Order: sequence, then structure tokens, then C-alpha cells
Amino acid sequence: MGRMQGKAVLITGAASGIGAACALRCAREGAQVAGMDVASPAGDGWSQVEKAAPGAMFVTADVRDEAAVEAVVGQVCERFGAIDGLVNAAGVAGIGSAADLDVAEWDRVMDINLKGSFLVSRHVVRGMAARGSGSIVNLASVEGLEGADASVAYNVSKGGVVQLTRSLAVDYGKVGVRVNTLCPGFIETPMTEMLNQEALKAIRDRFVAMHLLGRGGKPEEVANVALFLLSDEASFVHGATITVDGGFMAGRSLTG
Repeated sequence: MGRMQGKAVLITGAASGIGAACALRCAREGAQVAGMDVASPAGDGWSQVEKAAPGAMFVTADVRDEAAVEAVVGQVCERFGAIDGLVNAAGVAGIGSAADLDVAEWDRVMDINLKGSFLVSRHVVRGMAARGSGSIVNLASVEGLEGADASVAYNVSKGGVVQLTRSLAVDYGKVGVRVNTLCPGFIETPMTEMLNQEALKAIRDRFVAMHLLGRGGKPEEVANVALFLLSDEASFVHGATITVDGGFMAGRSLTG
């Protein structure tokens, strides 16, 4: 029997990257899986989810649209009866410092990364609180724990996700809902593909070199930790901020 047998999980940003990896990991552990994204699933990823979890559903919707979010949560509950786990993986990158970033770009990044996580959590946690159980996993970033240059909107949005987690943990732990944050380091996803451009390759290589394991991570490696937090194995893990970063936040090697 899988670790998520009998549980239903909603995953945002499920079309690709970490969200897609979380969907497949949960499906293979017996969960009923619902995916949500503004984009259609990439490649054959969702067909693998459906193969592992017959009855899995995918809904195209924008996490910034509260009416759409509420409708999706209602559809998932109608389909599966309840939502036992939520992974807020929808997110976008944003480039620019405070002096040169367009305000519209600030709003876009903040709305997707932070407001979107709030809106989906808002509508899912109500049902979890009423039932007295549930687990929410929010995806932040190591850049939500320390700053990075030319990324002011991304840094602030991911720092906000960390604080959103803490606030939800304080409000809902007392009724049995666990809430935790994952902070990945450099993960090979469609969002980080832009760093493969020749003009940005040096930045990419420096960033990867700052990970003590000497490599970037894979979406599946983040999904493994998300699965643990969703499962009953993490029954006493609450309000935590967990890095999945190959040692990035541990420190820097000064000897090469």
C-alpha cells in the first residue's frame, strides 16, 4: 500500500517542473491526484500520472483568479470527496532590481508566487480545518531565505511564501492542519532553462557551483520531500522551512 493511499492531493503548477514531479510521485504512492496550471501538461507527464492514478484530473486555471480557484477546489472536492493535501508549486521567475523593474512585472511575479499560494491555500484550508486534518506544502526558494541580485520581485515573493506558511501554521495547526515550506536550490526545470543561454551560462555555472554537492537538483528530488510532508510520516512536522538545495544554504567551500 502506498504512503498516500486513500488521500486526494491538489497540485498547482502541475503542467511541468516540480509540480509535475509532485503529481507523479503522489500518484505512484496511491493518491488521487488533481493538477492545476494555466498551461497544458508538457510531454507525456500527465499521461504517466493518469496511468499511475486512474481518475486523475487536470484543470486549466490561473492561481491569480480567485473565482477560478474556488471553482477548481469545488470540482476536486466533488470528484474526490475532499482534499487531503495541497502543493502550491505554481511559480514564475522575475528579473530586475528595484530601480529598473517595471511595476507590472512586480505585480505579475507577486500575484503568481505569493497571492496565488494564498488564494489556493485559502480555499483548500477551509475544508481541511472543518475535517480537522490536512497537509499543505508551499514551494518557496533559497532566494526567499537570502537575497540574490537583480531578482527583487522573486526574492520578496518567495520570502512572503515562507511567512505565509508560518502564518497558516499558527492559525490552523490547532485544528489539525499541517503547513510547511520547501525551499529548493537550483533545480533543472523549464523555469531555469533561461540560464542555459550563452549570455547567462556563467551565472548558471556560478550558482550551481555554490551548491556543496556540486550539481543542480532534479524536480523528482524536491517531489520526494514534498511527498514526505504530505504523508502521515511527517505527522509532527509543522511550520517548518526545509531546504532541498544540495547544501546551498549550509555555507560556502573556500578551498574549491
